[in-house]
Amino acid sequence: MASGSSIMAPEAVQVLVSSLADESSVVREASMASLKDIAALNPLLVLECCAVVSRGGRRRFGNMAGVFQVMAFGVRSLDRRDVDDSFMAKVAKIATAEMISSKEINSDWQRAASGLLVAIGSHLPDLMMEEIFLHLSGPNSALLSMVQILANFASTDPLQFIPRWKGVLSRILPILGNVRDVHRPIFANAFKCWCQAAWQYSLDFPSHSPLDGDIMSFLNSAFELFLRVWSASRDLKVRVASVEAMGQMVGLITRNQLKAALPRLIPTILDLYKKDQDIAFLATCSLHSLLSASLLSESGPPMIDFEDLAPILSTLLLEICINTDGKEQVALKTYNEVQHCFLTVGLVYPDDLFVFLVNKCRLREEPLTFSALCVLKHLLPRLLEVWHNKRPLLVEAVRSLLDEQNLGVRKALSELIVVMASHCYLVGSSGELFVEYLVRHCALIDHYQSDSDDRPNKKFEMKIGAVTPGDLRAICEKGLLLIAITIPEMELILWPFLLKMIIPRTYTSAVAMVCRCISELWRHRSHDNDMLSECKNNAGMPAIEDLFARLVVLLHNPLARGQLATHILTVLYHIAPLFPKNINLLWQDEIPKMKAYVSDTEDLKQDVSYQDTWDDMIINFLAESLDVIQDSDWIMSLGNVFTKHYELYASDDEHVALLHRCLGMLLQKVNDRAYVRDKIDWMYTQANIAIPTNRLGLAKAMGLVAASHLDTVLGKLKDILDNVGQSMFNRILSFFSDSFRTEDTDDIHAALALMYGYAAKYAPSTVIEARINALIGTNMLSRLLHVRNPRSKQAVITAIDLLGNAVINAAESGTPFPLKRRDQLLDYVLTLMRRDDNDGFADYNELLRTQALAISACTTLISVEPKLTVETRNHVMKATLGFFAVPNDPVDVVNTLIDNLITLLCAMLLSSGEDGRNRAELLLHILRQLDQFVSSPIEYQRKRGCLAVHEMLLKFRMVCVGGYCAVGCRGICIHNKQIDQTLYGNYSKLPAALILPSREALCLGDRVIMYLPRCADTNSEVRKISAQILDQLFSISLSLPRPATSSITSEDIELSYGALSSLEDVIAILRNDTSIDPPEVFNRIVSSLCILLTKDELVVTLHNCSIAICDKIKQSAEGAIQAVIELVTKRGNELSEIDISRTTQSLISATVYVTDKHLRVETLGAVSSMAENTSPKIVFDEVLATAERDIVTKDISRLRGGWPMQDAFYAFSQHMALSTSFLEHVISVLSQASIFKGDMDSVADSHVDSQTEDGMLQAAILALTAFFRGGGKIGKRVVEQNYASVISELVLQLGSCHGLANSGQQEPLRGLLTAFQAFCECVGDLEMGKILARDGELSENESWVNLIGDIAGCISIKRPKEVQSICLFLTKSLDRPHKNHREAAAAALSEFICYSSGVESFLEHMIEVLCQHVFDESSTVRRLCLRGLVKVPSVNILKYATQVLGVILALLDDSDESVQLTAVSCLLMFLESSPNDAVEPILLNLAVRLRNLQASKNAKMRASSFAAFGVLSNYGMGAQREAFLEQVHAAIPHVVLHLHDEDVSVRQACRITLKRVCLMMESEELLAPVNTHSFLSDHRSNYEDFLRDIAKHFIQYLPSRIDTYMASTVQAFDAPWPIIQANAVYFSSSILSLLDDPHVLTLYYTQVFGMLVGKMSQSPAAVVRATCSAALGLLLKSPNSCSLSSVRLDRVDSARRSHDRESSRS
Repeated sequence: MASGSSIMAPEAVQVLVSSLADESSVVREASMASLKDIAALNPLLVLECCAVVSRGGRRRFGNMAGVFQVMAFGVRSLDRRDVDDSFMAKVAKIATAEMISSKEINSDWQRAASGLLVAIGSHLPDLMMEEIFLHLSGPNSALLSMVQILANFASTDPLQFIPRWKGVLSRILPILGNVRDVHRPIFANAFKCWCQAAWQYSLDFPSHSPLDGDIMSFLNSAFELFLRVWSASRDLKVRVASVEAMGQMVGLITRNQLKAALPRLIPTILDLYKKDQDIAFLATCSLHSLLSASLLSESGPPMIDFEDLAPILSTLLLEICINTDGKEQVALKTYNEVQHCFLTVGLVYPDDLFVFLVNKCRLREEPLTFSALCVLKHLLPRLLEVWHNKRPLLVEAVRSLLDEQNLGVRKALSELIVVMASHCYLVGSSGELFVEYLVRHCALIDHYQSDSDDRPNKKFEMKIGAVTPGDLRAICEKGLLLIAITIPEMELILWPFLLKMIIPRTYTSAVAMVCRCISELWRHRSHDNDMLSECKNNAGMPAIEDLFARLVVLLHNPLARGQLATHILTVLYHIAPLFPKNINLLWQDEIPKMKAYVSDTEDLKQDVSYQDTWDDMIINFLAESLDVIQDSDWIMSLGNVFTKHYELYASDDEHVALLHRCLGMLLQKVNDRAYVRDKIDWMYTQANIAIPTNRLGLAKAMGLVAASHLDTVLGKLKDILDNVGQSMFNRILSFFSDSFRTEDTDDIHAALALMYGYAAKYAPSTVIEARINALIGTNMLSRLLHVRNPRSKQAVITAIDLLGNAVINAAESGTPFPLKRRDQLLDYVLTLMRRDDNDGFADYNELLRTQALAISACTTLISVEPKLTVETRNHVMKATLGFFAVPNDPVDVVNTLIDNLITLLCAMLLSSGEDGRNRAELLLHILRQLDQFVSSPIEYQRKRGCLAVHEMLLKFRMVCVGGYCAVGCRGICIHNKQIDQTLYGNYSKLPAALILPSREALCLGDRVIMYLPRCADTNSEVRKISAQILDQLFSISLSLPRPATSSITSEDIELSYGALSSLEDVIAILRNDTSIDPPEVFNRIVSSLCILLTKDELVVTLHNCSIAICDKIKQSAEGAIQAVIELVTKRGNELSEIDISRTTQSLISATVYVTDKHLRVETLGAVSSMAENTSPKIVFDEVLATAERDIVTKDISRLRGGWPMQDAFYAFSQHMALSTSFLEHVISVLSQASIFKGDMDSVADSHVDSQTEDGMLQAAILALTAFFRGGGKIGKRVVEQNYASVISELVLQLGSCHGLANSGQQEPLRGLLTAFQAFCECVGDLEMGKILARDGELSENESWVNLIGDIAGCISIKRPKEVQSICLFLTKSLDRPHKNHREAAAAALSEFICYSSGVESFLEHMIEVLCQHVFDESSTVRRLCLRGLVKVPSVNILKYATQVLGVILALLDDSDESVQLTAVSCLLMFLESSPNDAVEPILLNLAVRLRNLQASKNAKMRASSFAAFGVLSNYGMGAQREAFLEQVHAAIPHVVLHLHDEDVSVRQACRITLKRVCLMMESEELLAPVNTHSFLSDHRSNYEDFLRDIAKHFIQYLPSRIDTYMASTVQAFDAPWPIIQANAVYFSSSILSLLDDPHVLTLYYTQVFGMLVGKMSQSPAAVVRATCSAALGLLLKSPNSCSLSSVRLDRVDSARRSHDRESSRS
């Protein structure tokens, strides 16, 4: 065998090599992988085979690149002692011959050939060199290829190349001058690689110089050529390549030559900088090498004077400007390389370079200045010692640039300042100047825009201008913080200088960072108390009042960038000792609290009023601080500072509003009236009242001052009002001209109004009555009503609201007084909230805010004395109720508006009416106005309406309930509640029965049916609120006094209170958001209502139910229906005939108007409940009467949504309790009739003509038809008499009609299905009806067979007693001549037999009949009969198993494939329950037939036969075990091969089967492979892993079966499926590669090897060819091919065979 394999190995390798040119990439990759594996064992054999195919070149072999790659791998795998010089020479000649045969350069096969030659050179460098040298004088293409090979060899193996470099140069140099421009880059690149190799060689062997005199001479010559000729080429690629090469050569050539070359070389390099970035990077690398060689040479002084370096340095500076962004990798590399160049110069000429860079900075040319600063920043730490004495010059240069405007220059300057600070360059006043520079740039804002477009050098400016203000600010902030934290020496500069940076307006945006730096200085301070003493002793230190005023105002924004508020508070905490006494203790307590409030900004944002809260905290902080100080002079000094600080903020800055308030609070603490007057004059002068926030701040400030100086403030306001007055002429002009400063007057009026309002709010309550009356009585406010701007309107409305609140506050403080002309103020507010005709452009959000404020003001005005009149109340309601329909966006504004509106209605209820009755009437009036919103289809309107109703009921209950016992007790009792008699005015002496409303006044029936649907609303909040509404209604009703004539007993009252308690329990659950089902909640609410409603309220509720049922929300309508059913069910016996009739009519009308089908059905359910629980005759009469009217007046067949009465008839027919009575009611008019006594079409004809004159008769007929279709009992009783014959014939006709349908006649089938559907409805087989509706019209053969089977199954389940009668009828039908009838009968019987175990003789008869017809001429009949036989009940299987298995065995050989497939499927199912005694006699016959079917091309057949074989293995444990084992072993190879079948179902079946047969063989070892991931995976690679694993186990544990397995596997080489062929190839190769049995190897190794070789060249399937390649690799690597390492190729024979193979292909 080994000898045979040795003989075949060369041929196999040749085939693998040939496969490298396969058209499939998968095959090529597999062949290359196998060849590389073989090359690792026998590289010479692979090389020889590759050499054979490569002799013809690319013309005869299409993938020379692959061949050369394999050969290169083989050469590298050779052991040094195995290297055959002559053979390597031949291989080298093959590669070089191929390379010189084409004019192409750098193609894939040339790169592969180059790699091969380089691999040869690793073993035989001289041989490789000689081969290359032979072609150096050849054509240009050969020369270029050889030069590239030499370059690659030098890069790959410099240690072997450098000793032979002289020979290379001696041959290359003579031809170098004749190289054309297009080829020069290749030679230049080669020189670069050679020089790099020389540098590497010198590093590895520093004692051995790679350069001798000859090489130096060669290099000098090449360098001169590159310098004088090639670098002057017009071709840019040539120039770049030449410069790259010379960059590597400058360190190798002589010093004299380099010095002489500099005048020409430097301009050549600099010229390349005009090109793109990639070229600039290469030029910079060469320039760096040149500078290092010319300046840092150890053999002499620098070759270039600094004056000559100026052009170089200027060019490099421009490159820094261009590449400073560093966003691209090339730009970053160029930037770093340029910095290396400057460092190289700086090491030699540090002073000159410093002067050069400083002078560039002083030129004020932005690109050069920017670049010079970048270089200084880079070199300063590296040349620190040599530049130590240059500190003053550098500081002065930097100082001169501080006014530079370009952002890029400023960024570089800031970075340089930070570097200077880190090396202690910043001292004294200059240090403070630089720190201030950083602070100034920390204050930059993002919308800063440079004016660079107007300057020269715009190209470079654009580059530098890539820096944004945000970038510059971030750099300065980081730098300043770094200086403060990490450089202790800077503490003397920063402190207390940073305190000065807080005050200037320019640095406002930097205060956060400045304060943070101060905090860090304090935390890292090197001395404790000296910092405060320095502040006190520093002459330039700002006054402490200035710091305090500035920092307090800057606290305004708690969300400001950089945690401004927190850092300010920290600074105040640290400098507290600088302030007057006692303030330190206060701030130690207060500042931590304020810091805690602003610490979590995300949490702060959740509070919409956080800004107002924070501002109030600041004002309180200021007030407490002033109270603690108690120094009037210091406070007035602080006031002067506040006054001066107005200049620090823009007029539209929000800080001004807080500054107003701070000054106002301070003036409140001052007693000097002249001082106060002067400051409020100044405050008003400085205020920009056109800004709403500043206007509000001014008004609040005036209010704060008014708390102590009311008359002074009012005097100032009067002066302002007088000065702003206009003449009538000017007022008239303002109506015609919008430009007549109406905005200015609006702002003034708005400010005045707010100032009056806040003055009233903060002023003492004891002195405001006269001022308010004077203000209103003199119509001063009317002068403020002509504003047009929305914000101004809001200000005036707010002022009126504040006036009203002042009156309320006065009343609460014990000094009440009425607000005169209140109604006029209301009219003012309503006027201001309207949209003006010319305000169409106004902001909608602002309009909503105005209206929200107006409604709030109305609420305030309504709440004050005197009481509201009816006319005013109605006027306000008309103007405001419409806001309930306002769209929901913007949510925050609209929610405020609605909340204010609800509050207004509640206030209206509380402040109107003289007694409870009047309030009850008002309550109902408002509630009815809200009904349109409560029942709105829009969710947010319903929610708002319900909220309003609930709030009003709460207020009503609060003011109208009390003072009597609800359960009738007399005197004092626990139930008694007191009435607030002051609420009832003149009625306070009347009894409660007269001043309280009656229960009837609440109209509970009407209210309940209005709010009850909302308890089932889709919105959970609406459901909860509506439940609370009902609770409030009945709580109020039970709390009202009962009439003396009332017949309600105490037991009824106790029941009512129990129901109310239950309702309140539900509400408590809802309030706690406990998980509870909404329908359950609704049921409990309705149950409570059934008890709480009186009879009269119940009748009203039911009479009005149609409104609730027609609710626009489906879920609510369903709830209303459910409630009606519950009410009728529990209390229907209380209704009179008239009540029943009217309620029925209401329900029927709802049925007509409801369009949703489901709701109509539910409504009809309520009608049925009405009939069931009251008088059915009255209900039926109403329904039939309505049907009669519809028939006479309408075309009921075209009614949209169907005829409601038809649905009513269906509802009655399906009602268990009403079906009999309704049928009797209808039959009282019509006699009984059975549809199936007439023609089959009578189902369709049962709809009588709608034009008949007798409407009642037609209505009755339609009712009966509907009853029949709906499954009424009468129809069922008619059909029950002939159920078996009817259903049997219908089933048989299904076969006939489907036969006609297949021929194109569909109408018979449709008619039959209609009849069948009616039959199903009549007998109540709804499931059968669904089956017919689903599959009835499917005309495919298997579909209608399945339909009949489903019907039979349905009948068997629903009517098991009918099965025997039906089967007897169908068994006779199997003898009918009509094929379709027989097929239908067989289909039904195959299902019925499952349910025929009750009578033994009957089952035996059915099995006999089916066995007789398994040989019917119709294949469908045969299949169905067999399908029925295997469904014999399990309790009877033992008796008939042998008979059934015999039938299956016979049909496994049927001529029809579908019958065979059915037989296999039935066998698979039957074997699960068959006894061993029945299977064992035919076990082998079944196994043989299943193995035959496993080769079927039908995937289902293969899957089923494999699965059945696996199940059959369960029976192989008896006497025939050994014989069956033979069948198993014969089948195992097929099972293994089909584990990776094309079909997924076959794979799964084979996996299960293989597990079962392994278990049957009782071999635990064989179970190991089938429990791995590879066995279950569908990936090809995992399957191949499994094949190797299972082959190993077969060889180890079943060695005697290997021969059989190999025979079966080899047969599968000819399988009809390529994938199975591939599986067989790999499985057999896996076995042979692991096998050590010489007998089997002798039989199959040569055969399989030859077949693999043949298939690789002949198979059309790529998967087969690829697998053969991998399989050959397995075989050749296996131990059985042990002599492979010594096999050599007979080159003469192989050449001849290769030639023959190629000839045969052609």
